[in-house]
Amino acid sequence: MKKFFSFLIGSLLVTATFAQSEKYVKAMEAKIALIDSARTPDAWKELANAFERIGEAEKNQWLPFYYAAYANVMAGTFSMPMDGSFGDNSAVADPYADKAEKMLTKATELTKANTETYCIQKMIHGLRMMGNPMNRYMTEGPLADAALTKAKEANAGNPRIYILEAQDKFYTPEQFGGSKAEAKVLFEKAQSLFETYKPESSIAPNWGKTTIGYFLSQIN
Repeated sequence: MKKFFSFLIGSLLVTATFAQSEKYVKAMEAKIALIDSARTPDAWKELANAFERIGEAEKNQWLPFYYAAYANVMAGTFSMPMDGSFGDNSAVADPYADKAEKMLTKATELTKANTETYCIQKMIHGLRMMGNPMNRYMTEGPLADAALTKAKEANAGNPRIYILEAQDKFYTPEQFGGSKAEAKVLFEKAQSLFETYKPESSIAPNWGKTTIGYFLSQIN
């Protein structure tokens, strides 16, 4: 009888854990599905907050905090002036970069640093540099490059690496090493990698395809 009750309790615990996991996955899938349609700072902030809430509820899952970091970077990026100016916009960029860094730290406390977390780290340094490029190019630039190098060392088949490299080439003036032609090659490489890339699960990082399509449409 004692063995029977032990078995019953164990079965109930497994069922409860499975149900909780299924609920978590569905909540994540619903929010991840909104990533490609987010086009405003408010939309990205809403997603960032939603992912953070999921992370705080689950406690031991790193992906919600990873996505919260990503969404905060994107909220900061979409909040920046779009007039091409290179002034001091650190007051706009830094709060988002700080929040993204906080979320990424939580993610890496729950999993070892990997190609995906290094990509987000690169994006955070890029956002900080965008906030004041003239004063931060020599500090944040090398940190961003170092993070991307680590991402490539961890998994050179990650298409997001080449999207980030391509964006750098696209936006950097030619006199400083930028090139639309080189950006196109990198975007096409990322596009090719997506043809065989298989995410580990339905909620694993898989963003970037729509980004490639947008930039390729901008390059003659």
